Amino acid sequence: MTKSEELSQIALKAGEILRGRGWRLATVESCTGGWICQVVTSLAGSSDWFECGLVTYSNTSKATLVGVPGSVISSYGAVSGEVAEAMVSGALERTDASVAVSVTGIAGPGGGSEEKPVGTVYMAWQFPGGVAASERFHFHGDREEVRRQSVTTALLELARRAEAIPG
Repeated sequence: MTKSEELSQIALKAGEILRGRGWRLATVESCTGGWICQVVTSLAGSSDWFECGLVTYSNTSKATLVGVPGSVISSYGAVSGEVAEAMVSGALERTDASVAVSVTGIAGPGGGSEEKPVGTVYMAWQFPGGVAASERFHFHGDREEVRRQSVTTALLELARRAEAIPG
């Protein structure tokens, strides 16, 4: 199975869970640049469970498109759990989606620091009736590998977390 086929299978599983619950997904992506959205929309039938995808690459777009407060960005940095959580919450406030996933990170090759080296990625998920929850990951490899691992993890965790919600 190719890496693209593997991503499609993961997205298909997530979609089946969301469709079964009547939930619609929004993605808010920074370092992945819409890759999650691309994987999801490559699936026939994804219109049954996918609402929209936003690429908020700049700090300005994070603020204007999904309402991430400038104070949160300046206090924690664009690559942080706090920003990832604000991204999903903002997407749910501004769209008809009921579930959201966000990704913000440092794909490299530059831009890293001792505190947040290249490969540092924060993701957040939010489901109906719940609050945003984020997690920090550290991926290895070149820019494409970091981004691919981010997309894979975001979708795997989306499916895992959705499945774990009673209902």
